[in-house]
Amino acid sequence: MIRVRAVGPALAPVVATLLFALTLAPGCARAQVPTRPTAPATPAAADTPLEPGGGELLPAGFGSLNQNDVAVRLRTPDLEVRIVLLDEGLLRLLAPDSYAALHQTAASRRAAIDSVGRQRGVSVPGLALVGFYGLRQGVQFDPQLVTITARGRILRPIGIVPLGAAFNTQQLDLRGQAMAIYVFEETIPVTEPLGFAYGVARNDDWARRLPVLERERQRVLARARAAGAAPAEPTAEHPDSTRR
Repeated sequence: MIRVRAVGPALAPVVATLLFALTLAPGCARAQVPTRPTAPATPAAADTPLEPGGGELLPAGFGSLNQNDVAVRLRTPDLEVRIVLLDEGLLRLLAPDSYAALHQTAASRRAAIDSVGRQRGVSVPGLALVGFYGLRQGVQFDPQLVTITARGRILRPIGIVPLGAAFNTQQLDLRGQAMAIYVFEETIPVTEPLGFAYGVARNDDWARRLPVLERERQRVLARARAAGAAPAEPTAEHPDSTRR
């Protein structure tokens, strides 16, 4: 397991707000999509590889899902663990603000992610944003207990890139938060059933989300066509794994 030193802690509070806001307010309404979408405020640094795939890459800025639709929750008596797969095609189903924030989070740690990949001989790793939220004072967490099951295999991270120094302490106060980007040796097949676990806590409901994701993908394509924005072919700089 490769652990990268925490860098750029200024981003952590912003991402923490995004990752855990809907944990505290699960009834939050879905974001509205403008009739004539504009390009999201995504910097050029966001044009970095996330997940590979084939087919057309969805245009950015036309999604309407919120993070509750794509985030996976695991709960123990002491912790809540929240996981968002940083797959480019999946992120483009989100409302523009959420897409831009999560995409930029991965792009801002690209050097560290690439370093993990080089050390393990992986050119295009799978990525997940993982957050831990304390439900009592002084709770400890073990980052290595997070796993993903895909195609009958248990995937464990080959590296962890902390977002802020709080992650390195592995201890949380009540309502304290710690986050990191988990790096996997292969991409996560987001269009297939997946299982998530933190120790004995499991969440296997990803399969039930797949119809929602596919319907939103079709809506995004329809909105993009109506606005005259054609999908692009994925490249090494902008891959997509939501296409089968």
